[in-house]
Amino acid sequence: MTVALTNARVLATDGWRNDLAVLLDGERIVDLLPPADPRVREAPHQHDLGGAMLLPGFIDVQVNGGGGVLFNEAPTVDALRRIGAAHRRYGTTGFLPTLISDDAAVMGAALAAVEQALTEGVPGVLGIHLEGPYLAPARKGVHDPKYFHAPDRDELAMLCASHRGVRLLTLAPDQVPLASIVTLAAAGVIVCAGHTAADYATARAALAAGVRGFTHLFNAMTPFGSREPGVVGAALEDADSWCGIIVDGHHVHPASLRVAIAAKPRGKMLLVTDAMPPVGSDHPDFVLNGETITAKGGICQTAQGVLAGSALDMAAAVRNSVQLLDLPLDEAVRMASTYPADFLGLGASHGRIAAGYQADLVVLDDDYRVQQSWIGGVAG
Repeated sequence: MTVALTNARVLATDGWRNDLAVLLDGERIVDLLPPADPRVREAPHQHDLGGAMLLPGFIDVQVNGGGGVLFNEAPTVDALRRIGAAHRRYGTTGFLPTLISDDAAVMGAALAAVEQALTEGVPGVLGIHLEGPYLAPARKGVHDPKYFHAPDRDELAMLCASHRGVRLLTLAPDQVPLASIVTLAAAGVIVCAGHTAADYATARAALAAGVRGFTHLFNAMTPFGSREPGVVGAALEDADSWCGIIVDGHHVHPASLRVAIAAKPRGKMLLVTDAMPPVGSDHPDFVLNGETITAKGGICQTAQGVLAGSALDMAAAVRNSVQLLDLPLDEAVRMASTYPADFLGLGASHGRIAAGYQADLVVLDDDYRVQQSWIGGVAG
């Protein structure tokens, strides 16, 4: 089915374009063409977008839950459908369901659920993010340290086994042997450092061993200091790695984020939500590891005030990047779409509005409200 999307401000690979229509056929973008082109005028289905912004769909690599569902509590295909549907309301057309540190049985169930979701074509699911359980007790955040340990041979085999989609693992380099990081990276697992008490030298060694990124930069890692650069210093110094950032005004001060963005090469910072079940739900409370977490004022935290993920959505993350970080809108959108696709190794098929790319698109108005989206060419 050929669909022409017209009368939009299109964020194309060369910037904003007001003079192009986007032609879709099935799950792919066919071309970007002048509205007067016969292929546009003769397309059997026309969508006039009324001058709204047409953007690459957002890609979120850290989604713990949404729509009232926590992935840890329901590692099932049905849960993934509900989580994906909740985040799609806010422009997310691709995501990694994220499992917080848990036992091997739950990890196995989560891996199996994602494999099945990919087989069934559940909208938006691109793979899985395992955040732990190979983390540092000193930087545990809301994770339960009873699950923490170094990966054994059986777990490495499970993580490195042949799989569909993207497999991302957050670990603490100070808790995992470098040889295990080498093994994981060689098997195609994207390894990120996070929830770590590593010093600068250990972080640098982990990068050399295959670490490709840093999970929620600044949070739950050793800070940047004048005589001890820490994990943050290693992350900002390294030109090749990616950093996820939570731009909700609570996790990190905007000034710190502005400095970090300036330090890294363009294209290496990506927006993440670290979202919890309240996103896309009317219920502010959920339970994690037997503890009630409450979302209030945009913050998810325990009764003791410990941050526990976020109530952030990707459309809000883009808006905050413009309003709090003074980023140009097109760059904020790329941090939510193009750069995450590149980080995940999907840059040739996702995250851009260009011929041949997956038709994952979102329409935003000037107030950053999502008007419509397409995943694989299917409107929703």
